Amino acid sequence: MNATLESLPVTQRHSVSSAVVPAANSLVALATDMTVREGILEVPGEIQLYHGGKLANIQIAWRLVGPATAPVVCAMGGISGGRHVCLADDPRQEWWPQIAGAERPLDINQYRILSFDYLGGSGETTGPASGETFPSVSSYDQAGVLLRVIDHLGIKALHAIAGGSYGGMVALAFGELHPERVSHLLIIGAADRAHPMATAWRSVQRQILRFAVDCGRPKEGVQLARALAMSTYRSTEEFSARFNGEPVLDSDRFVFPVESYLFARGSDYASRYRPEAFLCLSESIDLHRVDTARIFVPTTAVAVREDQLVPLGDIRAMVARLPVARLHEISSIFGHDAFLKETEQLRRIFAVALESVP
Repeated sequence: MNATLESLPVTQRHSVSSAVVPAANSLVALATDMTVREGILEVPGEIQLYHGGKLANIQIAWRLVGPATAPVVCAMGGISGGRHVCLADDPRQEWWPQIAGAERPLDINQYRILSFDYLGGSGETTGPASGETFPSVSSYDQAGVLLRVIDHLGIKALHAIAGGSYGGMVALAFGELHPERVSHLLIIGAADRAHPMATAWRSVQRQILRFAVDCGRPKEGVQLARALAMSTYRSTEEFSARFNGEPVLDSDRFVFPVESYLFARGSDYASRYRPEAFLCLSESIDLHRVDTARIFVPTTAVAVREDQLVPLGDIRAMVARLPVARLHEISSIFGHDAFLKETEQLRRIFAVALESVP
């Protein structure tokens, strides 16, 4: 296999820095030296990707939030989770508000929170344009993007990487490739490789989307693919509790409560996510493979017993193979999405993991 994102000079297109002042009615206080910095790195020349593809003149969008001199924790989420982890101008952009923020498990009064838009996604980092064929992207390539960002910012080593779902996969890849640049890995709902059943579900999602694109209806394809994906993110217990009501007759057919929910979520997602990006990063999840024997960074792994996508047994097996690792098992009706929702269960786990760093 080819090396990931070979070393190239990086230039910065723009950067902004601004103090953040808490609202007068805020229930929590922010550190007085709280800052938000963000920018776009432009990488000149051609880069070689892990699976053999090439890209030229990529750009990487990043964001750093927190007290100016605090330790840096990189936070990464699912394929639609970009650089706006928390404290965004528009709260609707935040993908981890229940976990990252003032007095949250990932406390922005204690840590600077770094993140970036994924390569191949729908953010401002280089990704596929409409109708464009984009090369396959590996979790190793995303790790290379993160390395460029911390090199640019002059960060010698990350205090930790906190990654849920796809972000956990990228964290493991970074820990394997660059162990000297991170002190701890905090992995939620991610393993060293994708489970074949999860790959089966995602393969069907991608084929639905490709079919819709061929039919000239790409947005509807994203809606369908995302609706199917949502049915795998949550638990059977949650769906039973929320959607056990009677169907409603709409014109000539019945509409079921769970159906309304899934397609509403799919429609919202389709309004802001490009079909080509969904195909690229969904495939990247299933291509994910790391060598656990080479990950010597101390690792805290969190497994959710109700997770359909990343079974408990897979995370247990991964932790058994990792040289230095600890496993926490939790239960949640949110299933795979527990990493987004379980504020109190994750609070203690995050505290122990982050405070264990020398």
